[in-house]
Amino acid sequence: MNAFLDVLTRPDSWKSYLPTAWTKRGPVIPVLRFSGAIGVVTPLRPGLSLSTSAAAIDKAFSMSGAKAVAIQINSPGGSAVQSMLIYKRIRALAVEKNLKVYIFAEDVAASGGYLLALAGDEIYSDPASIVGSIGVITSGFGLHELISKIGVERRVITAGANKDTLDPFLPQKPEDVERIKALQLDVHQSFIDLVKTRRGDKLDKADIDLFTGEFWSGKRALELGLIDGHSDLRTKMREIYGDDVRLKLVMPSTSWFRRRRSVFAEGGVFELGFSPGGFAADLISAIEARALWSRFGF
Repeated sequence: MNAFLDVLTRPDSWKSYLPTAWTKRGPVIPVLRFSGAIGVVTPLRPGLSLSTSAAAIDKAFSMSGAKAVAIQINSPGGSAVQSMLIYKRIRALAVEKNLKVYIFAEDVAASGGYLLALAGDEIYSDPASIVGSIGVITSGFGLHELISKIGVERRVITAGANKDTLDPFLPQKPEDVERIKALQLDVHQSFIDLVKTRRGDKLDKADIDLFTGEFWSGKRALELGLIDGHSDLRTKMREIYGDDVRLKLVMPSTSWFRRRRSVFAEGGVFELGFSPGGFAADLISAIEARALWSRFGF
């Protein structure tokens, strides 16, 4: 009865009778997570790409009352193109919505993972995080001697003299290496230009080449100007926006079964939606993803 009279005499007093979580009205910070190899498809999980992350990115930047957007990154890199597409989408929306972007590197933000981090206005990591690897790599296997030993003959027919470039079942040709190297240099220079543009005067002035593909601990990355400080998402957001800040995780909405529906549409489908070729491709992609992580000790 006293509570009823209290509400009648003081209209806003009803809020005091509700759980604190129901009435909390602190600043809102949408949180995105970019985890895994970029552009590399693994079994049961799509690779990190613009197509798999665009909806979540758009939702984060459109969230009502958002004061900024925070992004957690744990990636050893992968596709340079997908890295750049995601970067461009983030920066375009940051400008359009006038929202600041905070990046938080976890275990690894290297190669394409660091390129994603450059989308942030401020970049933070743990002192033990691995950061950097500003370079380009192309790798594969040479199996031509193996197949000759087991009595397998490789037959390739092409229209175009260079169509069989980097075929793992043929001996490597010097001219192929030169072409790939030239392509790598173009991509590498674009990466270097982006780092210089985004980090600017924050980069270390010491005589050290940051662009050899070397990677560093978060502690050293701060000294070199590749990041802005050491912190985790919750601590930094509470420091900037107060203890009542609300962190809202935004996840991709596409289900695993929807991602696999293209497999069901193909002929010769196994149970659970795996085709022979699809399973083999997933297995190879899993090996590629494992190789990316292993470069950084994971």
